[in-house]
Amino acid sequence: MSCYYVIGVRMDNRVDNALKFQETLTKNGCIIKTRLGLHEVSETACANDGLILLQPCGEKEEIEQLVKDLNGLDGIRAKLIDLN
Repeated sequence: MSCYYVIGVRMDNRVDNALKFQETLTKNGCIIKTRLGLHEVSETACANDGLILLQPCGEKEEIEQLVKDLNGLDGIRAKLIDLN
């Protein structure tokens, strides 16, 4: 099992796309060690797009499947970074 991967995710239209995204993360929760969500926020506005960084731990095949599942969602673009 390797944890030397990072998945970068760009999410457009967070309000409409967050539910399916969260369902996919929950389905794969046993291989996600870390999740960090970033989006612009101020006193007057909250961005409707964002960047999510995931640190998956597991076999490369299951991590690649997670990336494929994420890329199958509307408004989501995911890329795997292999640091092995």
